[in-house]
Amino acid sequence: MATLVASDVVGAREDRFDWFCETISNHVMPVLLSSRHAADFRAAITELDLGVVRLSAVTCSPVGSRRTMTHVRRGDPEHLQLALLTRGAVRISQRGNESVVSGGLVLTDTSRPSEAVCADEPLASVVVQIPRQALALGSDRLDGLLARNLPAGAGSGAVLADFMSSLLAQAPHCRPEELRGLGAVTLDLATAFLARQLGEPGATPAEARARETLQQIHRFVENNLGDPDLTPQAIADRHNISLRRLHALFGDQPLTVAAYIRRSRLERARTDLARRELSGHPVQAIAARWGFASATGFSRAFREAYGITPTEHRASSFGAPQHAEHRNRS
Repeated sequence: MATLVASDVVGAREDRFDWFCETISNHVMPVLLSSRHAADFRAAITELDLGVVRLSAVTCSPVGSRRTMTHVRRGDPEHLQLALLTRGAVRISQRGNESVVSGGLVLTDTSRPSEAVCADEPLASVVVQIPRQALALGSDRLDGLLARNLPAGAGSGAVLADFMSSLLAQAPHCRPEELRGLGAVTLDLATAFLARQLGEPGATPAEARARETLQQIHRFVENNLGDPDLTPQAIADRHNISLRRLHALFGDQPLTVAAYIRRSRLERARTDLARRELSGHPVQAIAARWGFASATGFSRAFREAYGITPTEHRASSFGAPQHAEHRNRS
């Protein structure tokens, strides 16, 4: 469901910009932000977990950003961010491309340095955060689209923009399983839009089918992470392909099939452990919810991935002293 956070919850006016900087760096990606309105800064952030993608909406006082390779090394979610700017104007640059965006869509890559300078007016944007591994388009082909003012007034761009805005408005009325299904639709629309911008140069029917199959597999995995029997063989059987073909489809992906399943399960469990409404659920129960049959195996995998135990992560998320949780560590 949607999580709404507004700078109004911050007590002192002079603390609001610091709150915004910390929130963006911790929950989106490390970045250096600046604003001539820091003394009276206002902002609101909405985030939707749609399974395979995330949808965020940000409204704020005029702000600029700069992300360097130091920031990238400090933290990189490895996302492509497709943003719809609904208010204000931004001059954005990345990988040698530069555009002024106002009312259109713009694509950026969290793994690359970037810079954005805003006009002196409030900003509002809706952003689809797409894991690079979930997008069936080669990163090298997308480089030419980075930091370009992409059209959102007609065709597939208008369809995508309207869908993003409508989804944001209607999300409070949707069940979690509905949102995951709509996340798959969002990914499909974003992929179709970007493919249209690329003109699909050199694409063959076989390549198109492979990309479509890979998208279907990603959606299937995201929707079945709670099944402890979700294995590469089960995925291959479900999609009527051989295990060898499945591994070939993941050949140019950042993770193997098994690693992708494990990482996705860990991300879901990590999110749930930080949810205050689930604080009464044992760590083992949350691990089992996302397909981990062994509490010991889950704790080991979690520590390897994030550098802390599940219990320590939960304690730090709630601002609680960790020693109080150690007695029940799973």
